[in-house]
Amino acid sequence: MRLLLLLLTLAVCQPVFALDSSVRQLIVSIAPTWDSSVGKLQLFERQKDTWMPVGEPVRVLYGKNGLAWGKGELGQEQQGIHKAERDKRAPAGVFALGTIYTYDKALPDGASYPFHTITAADAWVDDPLNPLYNQHVVIDPANPPPWFEKQKMRLDDPPHRWLVEIRHNSDPPVPGAGSAIFFHIQRGPDRPSAGCTVMTQPAIVRLIRWLRKGDNPHYVLLPREEYLRLWKTWGLPDPKTSPALFD
Repeated sequence: MRLLLLLLTLAVCQPVFALDSSVRQLIVSIAPTWDSSVGKLQLFERQKDTWMPVGEPVRVLYGKNGLAWGKGELGQEQQGIHKAERDKRAPAGVFALGTIYTYDKALPDGASYPFHTITAADAWVDDPLNPLYNQHVVIDPANPPPWFEKQKMRLDDPPHRWLVEIRHNSDPPVPGAGSAIFFHIQRGPDRPSAGCTVMTQPAIVRLIRWLRKGDNPHYVLLPREEYLRLWKTWGLPDPKTSPALFD
């Protein structure tokens, strides 16, 4: 009986929200505070049980108003401010990646990841009242729905040339909890996004070339203090492996 109680106690004490072992590529971005619109991003690969950095950290921009807890694989259970539609905050937590969307016919040379070429029939719905909220939709151009004009994806817009889907509020979407969250090219050196994580074109091309679907890539975005509080429980890279990311 005592042995059973001991085993139950150990089970309860084990981390509940650890990162799944199938994740072998990790994109980690650290913001100085919850209200920061600028931070750093670093790539990591899992080698056995250790996360190893790939390359050097790059500068990135978030939402104009900083960060808020998002709805992903980890983080939505945390207390604090949570993301809402049009709050101009990037979702914090751990998120799976989805499809890459582009108006090009192919990914950059060397890339190998699922992608979709955007046409005049593609939309991403950000209206919380629409039943298709936070979903990619391809419509019939001969018979477009009334909402399509305001929801269609942009063609020939340089910052949206590469859209790497960050699966926030996706499984299933909750109306009003935030939509259309991507990695994409920044519009200017100091211009924050509406809630995406944005970077220079060379940085996002490097990211796209690195991604491999079979390695189940995930994205971690956290303020520095939250990362230091959670990294062991969640199975994230040891901050000591990339000190420059936390400077």
